[in-house]
Amino acid sequence: MIEDKPPTNTRFTAWMSVAALVVLADQVTKWAIVEWVALYERIPLNSFINLTHQRNTGAAFSFLADAGGWQRWFFVTLATGVSVAIAVWLWRIRNEGPAILAAGLALVLGGAVGNLIDRVTLGYVTDFIQVWFGDWAFPSFNVADAGISVGAALLIIDAMFYSGRSAK
Repeated sequence: MIEDKPPTNTRFTAWMSVAALVVLADQVTKWAIVEWVALYERIPLNSFINLTHQRNTGAAFSFLADAGGWQRWFFVTLATGVSVAIAVWLWRIRNEGPAILAAGLALVLGGAVGNLIDRVTLGYVTDFIQVWFGDWAFPSFNVADAGISVGAALLIIDAMFYSGRSAK
């Protein structure tokens, strides 16, 4: 007779801890930038990466940055809804599912919450990493954005190669 394992919250706690670490790293690095780097100052780290201090009232790539203020609460509502949905999703897959899916969700959750904190408390998101390739500059970003990007990449990899596939 095969016994079903009782549900455990260990995986859920672990993935929520990953999300919390992303939030912590994001908020600590943003605090340091605000504290020690003047607004719009650029500090070269090497030939293609600068530390800078910028404020983004929009979303990715400053989308809607000049929209007049309504976007703040739109993004707060959106990030809150997405964060709750991801937390529920992590809870539902706490005992099963590929780790790559849970890792992607945890990273996106941590990034969303990190930027949500900025939007609620400041009205904008602090960005500080600037990448240059010759004359081309990638839009400035932060640890939360990196978490969202890496998490989204893991979700795509999971969707393409793992989730929904039967075990062989």
